[in-house]
Amino acid sequence: MSEENEQENKQESERGTGREFEIVREFEVDATPEEVWAAITTGTGGYLWPMSPPEPRVGGAGPFGSTVTAWDPPHRYTNRSENTGAPAQPLNQLDHTIEPRDGGRRAWVRYVHSGIFTDDWDNQYDGANKHTDFYLHTLREYLTHFAPRPVAFTTLNGPGKSASADAFTTVGRALGLTGETAVGARVTVRGPKEFEAVLDYRDPYFIGLRTDDALIRFFGRNHWGAPVGISVHDFAPDADAEATETAWQDWLNGVFGPS
Repeated sequence: MSEENEQENKQESERGTGREFEIVREFEVDATPEEVWAAITTGTGGYLWPMSPPEPRVGGAGPFGSTVTAWDPPHRYTNRSENTGAPAQPLNQLDHTIEPRDGGRRAWVRYVHSGIFTDDWDNQYDGANKHTDFYLHTLREYLTHFAPRPVAFTTLNGPGKSASADAFTTVGRALGLTGETAVGARVTVRGPKEFEAVLDYRDPYFIGLRTDDALIRFFGRNHWGAPVGISVHDFAPDADAEATETAWQDWLNGVFGPS
């Protein structure tokens, strides 16, 4: 057996009995290819979560132990992780292709998330698939309204009770949203304190609120057996991530009570 075949067999053994997956999205956005490139390489805290920037070369270190496998700014960026110690996902790849539109004033983006899930494949794929739509929507909101402003990022989870089947419905009611509140509406939100916001995203799994200075995202992860989550991307000059975390954690605990 050749050395190459031995390595392939070793990798297959390490991956276990998992199944491959691929999630593909394409969209256009009112941002230049250079602005999209900056967001996905150095500005991830504005729409996803802060990550170490990749080394700007093929073979360089990417975030979370990945390796850069394509680097062609501002057109193509791919990173790939294999056997990094996450048994439920022994292979993960994120691929971004960016092309100019309207003379470079806008951009077309193709995003492909692929890899292998080993445990509870259907649930993992469903969660990753639905999260993809929400994260890419938030990317467009960031590019359209806030980039390249500095961000203070906060993320937190609700108490154990927020993993119940009806938890996300409870969150929507607590925020002051009704069944008739439509995306695009300006709403008075009953958060840690009342504030005005645009409801920029809403489905049974996620809620997105946009203020003049922040993107506030609510994750109905109770649908996948986990507590409800909140992330805040705060672009205000005086943003205080620690104070924001405390305020929203207290709010969530008040909605559900302590664990």
